[in-house]
Amino acid sequence: MKYYKFKGLLQENQWLVPAFVGVDEKGCVQYLSNQPPAEVVAYEAVSGYAIPGFQNAHSHAFQFAMAGMAEQHAPGTRDDFWSWREAMYKCALSLDPDQIEAVAAMLYAEMLRRGYTSVAEFHYLHHDTDGKPYANWAETGERLVAAAKTAGIKITLVPVFYQKGNFGEDPQPRQRRFISRTLDDYLHLLDDSSAAVLNYDDARLGFGVHSLRAVEARDVIATFSDGPTNIPFHLHAAEQLKEVADCEAYLKTRPVQWLTDNLPVNNRFHIVHCTHMTDAEMSALANSGAHAVLCPGTEGNLGDGIFRLTDYAKAGGNFSIGTDSHISLNPLEDLRWLDYAQRFTTHQRNTFDDGAQTLFTKTLTGGRRAMSTDAASQFFALQMPFDAVVFDAANPFLARLPQHLLPSLLYTADSGALLGTLVNGKWVVKNQAHAAADVIRPGFKAAMKKLLR
Repeated sequence: MKYYKFKGLLQENQWLVPAFVGVDEKGCVQYLSNQPPAEVVAYEAVSGYAIPGFQNAHSHAFQFAMAGMAEQHAPGTRDDFWSWREAMYKCALSLDPDQIEAVAAMLYAEMLRRGYTSVAEFHYLHHDTDGKPYANWAETGERLVAAAKTAGIKITLVPVFYQKGNFGEDPQPRQRRFISRTLDDYLHLLDDSSAAVLNYDDARLGFGVHSLRAVEARDVIATFSDGPTNIPFHLHAAEQLKEVADCEAYLKTRPVQWLTDNLPVNNRFHIVHCTHMTDAEMSALANSGAHAVLCPGTEGNLGDGIFRLTDYAKAGGNFSIGTDSHISLNPLEDLRWLDYAQRFTTHQRNTFDDGAQTLFTKTLTGGRRAMSTDAASQFFALQMPFDAVVFDAANPFLARLPQHLLPSLLYTADSGALLGTLVNGKWVVKNQAHAAADVIRPGFKAAMKKLLR
């Protein structure tokens, strides 16, 4: 057993102050109390406050290689989501499997350094640069799992079906690495991916389709009905106004409306962005139990628009957060922007009842469901893995009464306030340093040097 003593530890409705935690060799909690164990034990005293690790419900790891590199705008030109995609395609066609693994390992180490302990990897960079499957169809997915294992983050690999260039259009040559022509091809990929996650004890499997524009409608339905029945289903929807207009022209309805009309949408569904919804769509999505996966850093960077979170939350909707293109990796910043964007549009400060607690609990619960883990035990509990991010008690904003600690963390802290991150009861990041940095950083630098030639 390994014991820790924290200044405090966040539970669902209160702080445990102080907090003694004992974890077994598997990293599961066997002791949790504000009193030390009755027997005499040695413990590590940590001058910090522990909260459950953040859940990153949407990641495209390869795009970390281009983060910040599509931000120069020539005078007189128009740059939007659709022009940004051209830079993304160039990046996707430039990475070999070794580079994919190196970039992902660096990304996942940085996620851990900022407090994420799990990631759902929405994966569509499937084939070689000629668009042909590797001998192992899940070669690149296997590399992502290997990167997660190196970094020490928990991963849910979500290989997704990508078939078309747009509604009713053949794929573009620039998309050739993404494409599975038929549902049988995708199910072959998914089967190989299920073997890939066996290489790491902290890897799980999800599945899904990229979007309605990237898969024929009948095959979206067949993917869900023919796929696994007990794991999360992920897809993009209604991110861009053009996408909504194209969907209306081709399917005669809007994206979220089509999903709720044609699929048994429930809490297994994790629908990314949902930026543009009517009142009816918003109500249907909230009532379905599905989760909107919100990525405020990317949605802001790409000019997507503002999700109607105030109305959606009042309707009882579920949601989580993700970093998507990784232009922002700070969960505290993204949580603030979820709230502040609502304050900009409503001119009010109370986006949620009990704001910080609601914001944190909703994204934690939704994120755990996106990972296919037990959302009922999202806070620390006996027999559950001890995955935590720890904030420095010396931070001046944390000299608060317990009822103000979580709001102070979410609304004032930054990643510089972190003491470290634990996964399965062990420090993966401590004092801002990742345990495997000496291995991960050189690999990333070499991959980027080759990429930027």
